[in-house]
Order: sequence, then C-alpha cells, then structure tokens
Amino acid sequence: MRVAIPKVYNDIQKGMELKINNQTRHFNHELLTIQALLDIEAPAKQKGIAVAINTTVIPKSEWNNYTLSQNDQVLIITATQGG
Repeated sequence: MRVAIPKVYNDIQKGMELKINNQTRHFNHELLTIQALLDIEAPAKQKGIAVAINTTVIPKSEWNNYTLSQNDQVLIITATQGG
C-alpha cells in the first residue's frame, strides 16, 4: 500500500533547498554561509573559484558572513587554464 505524503510536509522539513549550478540540493542546515557550503561541496578546491548568488557575484571576503536563504540560486565557477 502506498501512502501519499502531503505537500505540506516539505514546508516542515528542517534545512533548506538550494539550486547549485542548476541542480536542486537539500541541506540539513538551517543557517548556511557560502564558506560552509563550499566546505561541503568542494572541500579540496577552494582556490580559483567565484560564487554568484541569484546572479550577483559575492566577493570572497564576504563568504564567511553571507548567509544563504531557502531557494537561492548558487553558481560556483572554477577558473581553468588553457590556451
């Protein structure tokens, strides 16, 4: 037997949903900074990246203090070398 879970359930789950590079992800954190997100998503690659939240580039100096919000659109860009 299948049990339908009401849509309201999604509203009471703890944490937040973010769209990271066009992929929806759920995090069990209610407060998450850009730096905390990068520590989870890219712990080994923290140099040579840029982060935009809802199409606004956030300076690296603000990553520790910038708190993400539910449904934020996060774009993580990695610099590459080549010719």
